[in-house]
Amino acid sequence: MSETHDNHGLDLAHLVAAKARGARPTPKRVRNGSLQPLADVMPEVIKQQGWVKKVGLAQVLAEWPQLVGEKNALHSKPVGFKEGVLTVQADATVWATTLRELAPALVAKLNEKLGDGSVLRVQIFGPKAPSWKHGKRTVNGRGPRDTYG
Repeated sequence: MSETHDNHGLDLAHLVAAKARGARPTPKRVRNGSLQPLADVMPEVIKQQGWVKKVGLAQVLAEWPQLVGEKNALHSKPVGFKEGVLTVQADATVWATTLRELAPALVAKLNEKLGDGSVLRVQIFGPKAPSWKHGKRTVNGRGPRDTYG
């Protein structure tokens, strides 16, 4: 095993196990202890770890088709959330434009479910444009032009 091993996962497992036993967290193995169902313990662990907003957002985004509509959901997906900004990737420019029109209503829906101020903005990106720089010998210029006739 390497010297850079991260015990955070092991510590978290001890914390969950201790909560399930109804005891204080300790890495020692306890025998003859009664166990609580994991579903009863997880809300407290989520709260202690500071994951309440992330877990809530994940639950809400699992209902993406209900939030944006079936057709919009087929052509888009949430790809990130940081500092109150939800990032969405659309697979075509037309779907990105449609979602941009829905963005204020989407922010309102998300804040209704997660609590006011949880989502400040929805940022929507369309597909990435292809690169015209191929190979080692490219010339800096203004990009492709109408040179086809």
